[in-house]
This record gives sequence, C-alpha cells and structure tokens, in this order.
Amino acid sequence: TTILDDDDEVVAMIKELLEARIRPAVQEDGGDIRYVGFDENTGMVTVQLAGSCVGGPSSAVTLKQGVENMLMHYIPEVTAVEALEEEAEEGDG
Repeated sequence: TTILDDDDEVVAMIKELLEARIRPAVQEDGGDIRYVGFDENTGMVTVQLAGSCVGGPSSAVTLKQGVENMLMHYIPEVTAVEALEEEAEEGDG
C-alpha cells in the first residue's frame, strides 16, 4: 500500500493506519490486507483480505470489525469498511 502524492488527506491516513497498525497484526496470523479504495460520498473504505483470514468466515468478520473500529476511531470521515475476499484464481485469468 503506497501513499501517492495525489491521495487526499483522508486516504493517506487510512493507508498509514493500515500499514502501521492493521497489516502487521494480520500478517502475524498468516494473512494480508490491502487498501482498495475510499468513497468520499459514503465514507466507505474498501479493503481486500488475503491469506488465512479469508478461510474462516468468523475471522474475516472479526477482522473487518477491528479494521472498521480502528479507522472510524481515528478518521471521522470513515463510516464503514467493506472487506473483499481474495478471488480464487482460476485458469490463466
């Protein structure tokens, strides 16, 4: 997750939190999380889950809630988090 020059302040903060706080914890559990997007109109942050956290539905829900709580706590603009699960690769894409 790279903070780009054209990211607005909110997006930069979201990425920073993901990288600094959330991703290391997820990676400890053998998974990974990536920033996908932020909708300024709805306050919805989209992230993608990968690895072991995708396997169990309960862990994915727990992770999503944790990410949502943290982002909403630090960044008032965030109203919700949507977690996409990694698509299983089929064929050669």
